[in-house]
Amino acid sequence: MDLSKVFLYIPGIIIFLVGSGQQRRRPGLFGGRGCVPASVVRCDHVVKKDRRDRDVYNYYNILAEFTDPATGKRVKRTVKSPTEYYVAQEIWLQNINGPGEARAFNAEEETLFPPLAQMIGGALLILLAYWENNGDEVRAMACLSLVLTGAGILLIIRYIAAKRRNLEALDAEIVEIYARQLSRETKILMSSKYTYYPVVRYRLDGQENLRRCNINSSNEKSFKVGEHMTLYYDKDKHAVTESNAKIGMLIAGILILGLGIAAFAALFAAVLS
Repeated sequence: MDLSKVFLYIPGIIIFLVGSGQQRRRPGLFGGRGCVPASVVRCDHVVKKDRRDRDVYNYYNILAEFTDPATGKRVKRTVKSPTEYYVAQEIWLQNINGPGEARAFNAEEETLFPPLAQMIGGALLILLAYWENNGDEVRAMACLSLVLTGAGILLIIRYIAAKRRNLEALDAEIVEIYARQLSRETKILMSSKYTYYPVVRYRLDGQENLRRCNINSSNEKSFKVGEHMTLYYDKDKHAVTESNAKIGMLIAGILILGLGIAAFAALFAAVLS
């Protein structure tokens, strides 16, 4: 067996599985079983440390109100979440009546590409590997063209959608660095591994707020107490986000779309020759 041919399938399989896992957790098409819309009533930051001042617990206690689909009554449920939400923010709750803990998430929180798009892209990459391994260059090129064109179009759409959001810039000061331990030092690992998150303080509607940001780094010196960063308040969704429309996303989308169009042109030239 030629292992190099087997390895060609790995990127597509990984992307497809990641996308399918995210899709199952989302409300809507092909996923989100047991999801109900809810509104945040209260959100408290919970931190517990041991005697050596190391974090034992660091999460947000969210009190959300929703309509129970089984009874039709309005009920409230407390959910633990690593993400901060805001009073009156619309979120989704999953697994409210199932085994285990309920989960809260915002439908707007997604990766660079939507889960369904990742699944389609992963499937196309698997087909690309199959046709490449079987010597069918035309069909392999067709799959590559579709992946590049689709990725470019999605990036451009994401940029335009982000640009149109009604955002207000918020100045935030880093007041603490939260270190999340990923692994402990062992005989194999020479040192413990950490991921560092900035905890910031900002004012919104005259009220002071603390937020443990989602952005992070494995470099301890990436964030420093006292430095300032910009958050954004979405006036339409009543939510704070850490990202704005980035011109780099638009440039990347245009470049990848250009590569996709060039691949289509090469494909047509190969078919006609």
